[in-house]
Amino acid sequence: MSLAALAQILLASPPYADLAERARGAGDRALDLTGPAALRPFLAATLVGAGRTTLVVTATTREAEELAVELGDLVGPEVVAHYPSWETLPHERLSPRSDTVGKRLAVLRRLAHPGTDATNGPLKVVVAPVRSLLQPQVKGLADLAPVELVVGDTMSLDDLVRSLADAAYSRVDLVERRGEFAVRGGIVDVFPPTEEHPLRVELWGDDVEEIRSFSVADQRTLDKAERLWAPPCRELLLTDEVRARAAELGRQHPQLLELTDKIASGIAAEGMESLAPVLVDEMELLVDLLPTDAHLLVLDPERVRSRAHDLVATSDEFLGASWAAAAGGGTAPIDLGAASYHSLGDVREHVIARGQSWWTLSPFGLDTADDAVPGDTGDRPSIALAASAAPAYHGDVEQAMADLERWRSDGYRVLAVHPGHGPAQRLVEQLGEHDTPARLQDEGDLEVGVVTVTCGSLTHGFVDDEARLAIITGEDISGQKASTRDMRKMPARRKKQIDPLELKAGD
Repeated sequence: MSLAALAQILLASPPYADLAERARGAGDRALDLTGPAALRPFLAATLVGAGRTTLVVTATTREAEELAVELGDLVGPEVVAHYPSWETLPHERLSPRSDTVGKRLAVLRRLAHPGTDATNGPLKVVVAPVRSLLQPQVKGLADLAPVELVVGDTMSLDDLVRSLADAAYSRVDLVERRGEFAVRGGIVDVFPPTEEHPLRVELWGDDVEEIRSFSVADQRTLDKAERLWAPPCRELLLTDEVRARAAELGRQHPQLLELTDKIASGIAAEGMESLAPVLVDEMELLVDLLPTDAHLLVLDPERVRSRAHDLVATSDEFLGASWAAAAGGGTAPIDLGAASYHSLGDVREHVIARGQSWWTLSPFGLDTADDAVPGDTGDRPSIALAASAAPAYHGDVEQAMADLERWRSDGYRVLAVHPGHGPAQRLVEQLGEHDTPARLQDEGDLEVGVVTVTCGSLTHGFVDDEARLAIITGEDISGQKASTRDMRKMPARRKKQIDPLELKAGD
């Protein structure tokens, strides 16, 4: 069955219908919810159903990636995007990876200037780790136009090469990594950061004759592509103004010449983003790109608050230590504070001042004393949702079968979600062996009196007695994390470099 149908069933019942009504109004700009972690994607879907652009904030990148996949099943993957954070600190003399930057700029572009294609159309939900929420970015990134071509377009080879170079793509002999391009005769190979495979553009004179994807391993062409859509690979582009400012900065502060000389010469230097506050006019936050009626949903706010505190402290310490070394033990020669992480309280105050809403979902009651901002009057409203987390069976299949039969007999709509078709089919067979009516289906509605088994990305289930709905997942039954077991199957959960700042016990 479609998990979107599941979301509609849940959201049509109280208290979720009431939450959607609250979201449509302007009265509850701050609201604290208490409920199990399994409700996270459904609560975000509630806000989407209310017609609000939603920014969901998680404590870590891994949680953001997994939640984006789950939300895709509920509201459609074409309207959901993950906004990744840098792997580096704002003041570190290291540049973020080109694929990270490309994904970030693609999301910003879709927020400010959505296209008509499924891959660049308007977004309803953006999922971001708190690190992305707190970090200022160069203002105007959403206005950076990607290099875009479709078959039949006209563009000279020189103009295409110049456009890719201006977008911070590196010219190489053989394309192997994202953010690179190569030219051979009338053929231009480009590896956009947002694509799974690089693209080969064949020109006949100035006409785009064909666009195909190709394999990095053997450089052989694969399938035809509809278009080339290549967002920039740097968040600080070397415009004439940036180069002039870098040259002047080097003259005023000779200790920065190693970095500023390269920037002034038009060379993308490693770590040049650390000087962004003095090379551009203004910085802004991610929330500044959202509509003024947008909703922010902060998940597990206590962990988010702790994570935000650690990030701010680490960044400040690194800034002080790096500049002390660069200035020979003295003070920082220039002020780069505009690029520092903001505190979570400051961001929340900014959000409320913009007229946006700040909702939280916590598994426990939330102490709001440390989260108050000017404009708060007394205790913020809070709602405890009646749903409870699905039992963790840890491989006890017999108990899982018994619970599924009990819920079915009690008139609940019962759904079991597995990430793969094979395990889902096996569960149907096991239910049949226990004389429990069950069926495997990809589309349709949930019926009372039969256990529906389907495939999807939900990692945890829940039981809602008020909505008469019970959901369990393969992870609930087996006790094994689907996110690691299915990493090879789901592109959105592709393996990535681990951020040491996000390592916790048990990761």
